[in-house]
Order: sequence, then C-alpha cells, then structure tokens
Amino acid sequence: MIVDDHDLARAGLRSILAGDSQLEVVGEAASGREALSLCRRLRPDVAIMDVRMPDLDGLATTRALKQELPELHVILITMHENPEYLMEALRSGASGYVLKGATRQMIVGTVHQALHGKTALNPEIATQLLRQMAVGTNGSGAPSAASRLTARELDILRLLTSGLTNGEIARELQVSVSTVKAHVEHIFAKLDVSDRTQAAVRALELHLLRG
Repeated sequence: MIVDDHDLARAGLRSILAGDSQLEVVGEAASGREALSLCRRLRPDVAIMDVRMPDLDGLATTRALKQELPELHVILITMHENPEYLMEALRSGASGYVLKGATRQMIVGTVHQALHGKTALNPEIATQLLRQMAVGTNGSGAPSAASRLTARELDILRLLTSGLTNGEIARELQVSVSTVKAHVEHIFAKLDVSDRTQAAVRALELHLLRG
C-alpha cells in the first residue's frame, strides 16, 4: 500500500516498486483516513506512508494501524533529516524510515527488510539519534530495567535491535529458534512492550545497549 497525498509521489513509488517482481502494489491512498479504510479492507503486508498528510499525519495513522493490524509493517517516508522524527516514527510502531531522496535500491531494500521483520532505518539519521541520546539523557531508568534482564536476554536484545530475525539470532548464539522466541517474549514482558520495534526504542531510551 502506498500512502501519500501527492499524485506524483505515489506514481514515483509505484514505478520503483513495480521494478521488483516480488512486490505488488495492492492499493493507494491520498490521506491517513483513506489509508485506514483501505488497510482494513485489503490487509497489505507493508504500507509506505508519507509523514506529512492532511486530516491524519503519517505518525498518527501508523499508531492507529498498528493498534488494529499489528502484523502490518509501516515504512514512513519523509524529506526531514531529523533524528527526532526517527524516534517518533519508532515510537509510533513504524518498521522503517527513509528519506524521499533515497535511491530505488534503498527503498526496495527497506521494504524487503520490513517484510523479513527487520527494522530498516536511514543509517545517517540513526547514527545522529544514537549520539543525541548518548549525550542528551543520563539513562536513569537503565539500572532497574537492566536488572530485570538476564545476560542472555541482553545479548538477544542487542541482536534484535540490530534487526536480526529470531532465526538469525539463533544461528548467531547457536541455540534453537524456540529458545530465542521464549527469550524475546520475556524481554517484551520485562520492558513492557508489544513488538520488536518498541523493544528497540525502549532499549535505546534506557541505554541498555552499551558495552
């Protein structure tokens, strides 16, 4: 699903995605409310959505969609190179965040990463965000959160935040996928989150990924 209030922007994204035989555009929306209606009916795997839209912006639309359709992967696309936008995108439940100036390869790659359960972020903005968080907060919530997580859970959280799937984490740590899945469920419960993106955001906020 492509969601953007500009006809040319939708046409450009449609052309980019049409070049990949593994992807199919099942619908287009010109506003957040239209996107909600179409996603409820069409149940797409991924929604590529502009941040700035009339009636309901991309962040609000993402939050609403993730509440109703938690399996939907939302990729926000914007012209703003701002780490605060990235944090808000992650908090809203987005699986990815790319700039409108991104290459065809980057946009298609982000869609495939989202489909495989990975968080796909613009690396430059993500780096800015990490630096900003490192100097902008004192991590006061980290000790209590860290004390609730075992050493193995912290290892898995670091790998999860890097975008690895359960299968990839299992291979990295040489354990079974079911073991990783159980650890991930425990991590979600201890951090009071419901998905991998929220876990990554919480880990960054609490500075759990140091060392």
